[in-house]
Amino acid sequence: MSVQVSRAVPLKEQSGDARPPVNRSGFDLCTGIYSSVFQLTDHLKVPTDPDLGIASFVLSQFPHPHVAESKLALIDSATNQHLTYAQLHRSIRSLAGGLYHLGVRKGDVVFLLSPNSLLYPTICLAVFSIGAILSTANPINTSSEIAKQVLDSGAKLVISAPEELRKFERIQVPTMVTSQQSKEGNSLSIEELIDCGDTHEVPEIKIKQSDTAAVLYSSGTTGTSKGVILTHSNLITTARLVRWYAEETSSVNDVFLGFIPFFHIYGLVFFGYGLSCCGITTVLMRRFDFQEMLKAIQVHKVNNIAAVPPVVLGLVKNCKSNDSLSSVRRIGSGAAPLSKELSEAFRAQFPWVELRQGYGLTESCGAATVFVSDEMAKAHPGSCGSLLPTFSAKVVDMETGLALPPYKEGELWLKGPTIMKGYLGKEEATAATLDKDGWLKTGDLGYFDEDGLLYIVDRVKELIKHNGYQVAPAELEALLLSHPNILDAAVIPVEDEESGQIPMAYVVKAVDSELTPEQVIQFVATQVAPYKKVRRVEFIDAIPKSAAGKILRKQLILQTQRPILSKL
Repeated sequence: MSVQVSRAVPLKEQSGDARPPVNRSGFDLCTGIYSSVFQLTDHLKVPTDPDLGIASFVLSQFPHPHVAESKLALIDSATNQHLTYAQLHRSIRSLAGGLYHLGVRKGDVVFLLSPNSLLYPTICLAVFSIGAILSTANPINTSSEIAKQVLDSGAKLVISAPEELRKFERIQVPTMVTSQQSKEGNSLSIEELIDCGDTHEVPEIKIKQSDTAAVLYSSGTTGTSKGVILTHSNLITTARLVRWYAEETSSVNDVFLGFIPFFHIYGLVFFGYGLSCCGITTVLMRRFDFQEMLKAIQVHKVNNIAAVPPVVLGLVKNCKSNDSLSSVRRIGSGAAPLSKELSEAFRAQFPWVELRQGYGLTESCGAATVFVSDEMAKAHPGSCGSLLPTFSAKVVDMETGLALPPYKEGELWLKGPTIMKGYLGKEEATAATLDKDGWLKTGDLGYFDEDGLLYIVDRVKELIKHNGYQVAPAELEALLLSHPNILDAAVIPVEDEESGQIPMAYVVKAVDSELTPEQVIQFVATQVAPYKKVRRVEFIDAIPKSAAGKILRKQLILQTQRPILSKL
């Protein structure tokens, strides 16, 4: 779709409008493009050397060897085990040698299924360093979901936490476990490779910034799960942006808490490699637990937390003592919208903690907007912040294709050096999401204000956001339709205070069927990951659809907002 610039009258010229000129937003009326008001300083410019991989770049940013021997990189909150930067560096080199000795080569996909651990960053950077491609997955996914991803990614090697090994029993791909202590059978462990890997030399491997570094699975802007192709250049740029943000917010000496899953783009960018470029210490949690989080904050004097809205809500509702957050200076929120009301409630209860929301996607390799100033964040609750350096944006009218000025709502398009290469093996989906000029159509409805701050007001795409995870209605609908007593089905999001949204199913059941809502819920629950479960079911005579057969979800969403007068 070609994009023209809307010639709507600038806001400053509208009668009775006292807002400042629109160019304060970074908006160019001639092109319809919003540009970041921030620039990377010279020492943070993205390297232009085409023959550079993310692992080599990250290792070059580690603290000076004299500092690295004592500077803590990672601490396990449960065991208090830790790795210094020097130990992390040696582990990465050793594991890279071990993997290469086993036959892993440039371009091979290595599939990783594990909760957060001290080994996670080592595995990621070791895979990157030999030119192999990393693909991660959620440990709570079912065996069938894992099998689909392994097959789609073309994985040549699986690395699994011991407790997840059973999910690969029917998959004919070589498999390794992460830990020696609890490994099963004769499976080789990552820890053993690290212990002996320094005896294996790795020949020089020519890696280009344009080479694929990772394939991360996302439900994308439409439809079912897709493999997002990210290059070494994408990751190098995000590493620079993390460093820029750390310097801008004076957090380079902070202690971060990492409970965000490392398999997720949010966790991978921060804790898989990004913070390592800053020499920052991360206290990691294998899995999120509210009380364990509070304990880790106090024991390790955590002052910076990467969070999601349900955690912010939990702090507001369940944190009985303000002393629990006495060391915390800043909390960032991402992966799902943070409401204005929740933001204000948090600031009222914890006035010394800076709360800043950001916005990003797997397809943009993480964050595209952030707040740098706490004053701006307080003054604009509900906003996702300003465009990061290197990013441009458009707000496009979905009917006319016009690029819109500030305060006009449309679909958000993004462009920059972190935008994905495309979807693995899905040319049509790629073409529908990336235009010929490299603009990423996010599927999110939003607008910018006169200060260049982004507001996401709705999701054009139909994905359901549950506890920061994306749930594709089409996937659940296909599953529901496989039930012999279900004739038709539609899945919609229902707002939920605790988790953001829950999947709700409208179901047309067979005539004379005695199917109950509880049976439908159980039918789905046994076949999907917990976050994909249908939480509510209503029976209906017919699913409303357009003439073209498209489900009219808005009608169903409206129906959930008023009492349902008749049920089957």
